[in-house]
Amino acid sequence: MMWKRFKQVNIGLLAGCGILVCFCLVGLFAPWIAPHDPIAINLAARLQSSSWVYPFGTDHLGRCILSRIIFGVRISITSALIIMFFTMLISVPIALFTGYIRGRTDHFIMRIIDSTLAIPDIVLTIAIVGLLGPGLVNMLFAIVVVRWASYVRFIRSLVVKISQENYILSARMAGNTHFRILKRYILPQIGMPIMVFSALDMGKIVLNIAGLSFLGLGTQPPTPDWGAMLNDAIDYFQTSPHVMFFPGLSIVLFVLACQLVSEKLGKYDRTVDKEA
Repeated sequence: MMWKRFKQVNIGLLAGCGILVCFCLVGLFAPWIAPHDPIAINLAARLQSSSWVYPFGTDHLGRCILSRIIFGVRISITSALIIMFFTMLISVPIALFTGYIRGRTDHFIMRIIDSTLAIPDIVLTIAIVGLLGPGLVNMLFAIVVVRWASYVRFIRSLVVKISQENYILSARMAGNTHFRILKRYILPQIGMPIMVFSALDMGKIVLNIAGLSFLGLGTQPPTPDWGAMLNDAIDYFQTSPHVMFFPGLSIVLFVLACQLVSEKLGKYDRTVDKEA
């Protein structure tokens, strides 16, 4: 029965994972795939439409849009993975401690999280980057500072629920240490929900990166970045719509793939829970 349920979500999951893998491979082999230098200026070829030489056309400086999108994959995915790593590094230990031990420390940390989540993510991120100054490192730092709170709240809710299960109480009565209970009984149970949440949030992070770069607060020229490419295309969108269409399509495709993976993993996780 579980295998039949999994087959129903398998096609969508494979499609989403396939798209994400393609993005990763494109970023990994960007120097060999890109047909042109992504920062090479050729004013004689500016704002050309799609052709065999420039499959996605050129921008206002004659740079190959396809090459810039390919190298932009590196910036977007690498930045998103860095943000995800440090966010997990901060939020998982805090959530495990506050959700399992509880007490005054839990109450204090949750009030800090409530204060952080009261402000819209993008507004707080822009404020932090504005104080620190534009740049890739400052942008990554700002997004981590903003996003850790939502992870702590989500993971903590999972830990609180699991900590009240009978088998956790039995493990305590059997003399298991708190560290052993967290490692052996709680962490394996929250792994899949965290994976589902992270897959969905990966798309949001890429959107934030593109949005900040679009505002000039992220990566700086001439570094190829999807959001910066959209910003460069504002003045030429009506006469040369391809300069905005292809970077925008790349962002949409990546976010949809993350959404698809998250949705199908969530369905599979609920199927496993019902079968169990």
